Amino acid sequence: MGSLSPWHWFILLVVMVVLFGAKRLPDAARSLGKSLRIFKSEVRELQNDINPDSSATSVQSERVEPPADPRSA
Repeated sequence: MGSLSPWHWFILLVVMVVLFGAKRLPDAARSLGKSLRIFKSEVRELQNDINPDSSATSVQSERVEPPADPRSA
């Protein structure tokens, strides 16, 4: 089992046109492209949040004890 041959792609294209119609295919492709751009930008932002630039200063967190409950004393 290798990759798809040109005949497989042709049959797949014909099935897509029959199912969705020639008018709706460009809209579907446009929507898919827009979704992929949004996904890529979100992944890029997530990577920037995880791996900030080395020039940015890192902030160390300190443990803060919650205030004592006056009812428990």
